[in-house]
Amino acid sequence: MGYGVLHIVDSKPEVVSLGVIDLRKYANHYLKLAHIHERVSGIIQSYLPDELAIEAPFFGKNVQSMLKLGRAQGVAMAAALERDIPITEYAPLKIKMAITGNGQASKEQVADMLKRMLKLNDEMTGPFLDATDALAAAYCHYLQLDRPVTTKAYSSWKDFIAKNPGKVVK
Repeated sequence: MGYGVLHIVDSKPEVVSLGVIDLRKYANHYLKLAHIHERVSGIIQSYLPDELAIEAPFFGKNVQSMLKLGRAQGVAMAAALERDIPITEYAPLKIKMAITGNGQASKEQVADMLKRMLKLNDEMTGPFLDATDALAAAYCHYLQLDRPVTTKAYSSWKDFIAKNPGKVVK
């Protein structure tokens, strides 16, 4: 499962973090879900995002794979919802179209275009395309916004609570 964090500065996106949540070492599906929740919560705590963009599931032939993907996405979404972070889903075709201009583009084409637009190197993207897939969802969201994005600057959760007393439940 990939993730990508963009920071918008003067209406220009900058990649803050990009990576993969490696689930291969977990044999049990429920342990994978717990790890996803833990890692996504940690990413949220580290970067304090204002919004979350996620790729909507696409309908495949393997029902078991779809069920597992839906659960994994649900756990990631729950981590965002716990922090009152709005979530936007984008269809894979829309993401590919936003990044490459071609809704049928391959994962490799999407990754290559992101590398060019955001000036990424191979070390940043790593060997797995899951990271660039996630970054593509974030960049698609950035492109879809009709308004300039402003990023709230918080130095910690304590700072967030101090600046947003009405959003915090004790």
